[in-house]
Amino acid sequence: MILLNQMSFAYRKQAPLFDQMDWKVQPGQVIGLLGKNGAGKSTLMRLLAGLLQPTSGDIQINGYRPFGRSPLFLQELILLPEENFLPEKNTMQRYIGSLAPFYPRFDREKMNQLQRDFDLPYDQKLGNMSFGQRKKFLIAFAISSGCKLLLLDEPTNGLDIPSKSLFRKIVTANIEEDQTVIISTHQVKDVENLIDRAVIVNHGKVIFDEEILHISDQWYFGFGPQADENSIYVEKSMGGYHYVAQLTSPQQPSQISLELLFNAVINDSLHTTNPVNV
Repeated sequence: MILLNQMSFAYRKQAPLFDQMDWKVQPGQVIGLLGKNGAGKSTLMRLLAGLLQPTSGDIQINGYRPFGRSPLFLQELILLPEENFLPEKNTMQRYIGSLAPFYPRFDREKMNQLQRDFDLPYDQKLGNMSFGQRKKFLIAFAISSGCKLLLLDEPTNGLDIPSKSLFRKIVTANIEEDQTVIISTHQVKDVENLIDRAVIVNHGKVIFDEEILHISDQWYFGFGPQADENSIYVEKSMGGYHYVAQLTSPQQPSQISLELLFNAVINDSLHTTNPVNV
C-alpha cells in the first residue's frame, strides 16, 4: 500500500511543488499519473522511490518510508526514469547478470521471452543501441523483476508505434495481482486501454482520482456535428465537436478519451464524485 499523509515538497528556494498532499493506493492496480508539464509527476515518482525526501508530512509504502532506503524496500521497487543512463560498454546479458540478483523474484525466463518479443539484440553493447531499444530493454527488465511496485516515467517516449502497442500487451499479460504499476505520462493515448485508474495532479494536489470503470459509468465521451445537450465539456474539432456528457441510462458506455478527460478536469468542468483514494 502507498500512503501519502499531508506530504509537502519544495526544491530549495522555490515555492512548494506539493502542498499537504494526501493519496492512497491499494496493491494490484495499473495507474495513469497525468498532469501538465511542471506539475511534478517525475518529482512524485522520485519521492515514492526514496530519491527525494518530503519537506514535511509522510510517505509510507508497504510499511517503509522510502527515503530510509531499506534494502527490503528497494528490492520490491523499480523506477524507470524518462532518461536512461546505462553502462555503454556492457551488453544486456552482463547488465542482467549484475543487477538481477538484487531482486529475489527476478524471472530470467520471462526476461528472455520479453527480449525476444521486443526483438532486442542479445550481444550488442548498450552504448550501441538506439534510445528506443534501451527503453524497451529497461521495460523488459522492470517487468521481469517481480517487484511489487513499478514506477514507469514516460515509458513509451521514444518507442515506435508497434512497440507502443506491444508495451501495452506485455504489461497487461505480465502484471500480477499483488503488483502496482504507476505510469507517469503525457502521451495519454498510449495508456488509454492499459490503466484501470486515472489520477490527475495539479497545483500540488490530486485533483482527480477515479477508476476507469467508474468513469465509464458516469460520463459519455462522444463526437458529432453538435455536442450533446448534457455536455459538461466541449472541444471544437474538424468536422464537429468532441464532448463529455453526463451518462444517461439509455446510453451505452463509450470509449474513454483520456485526453478529453484530462482537459475537462484541468478546465474545472468535471469533478470526481467518488474518489478512489479513501
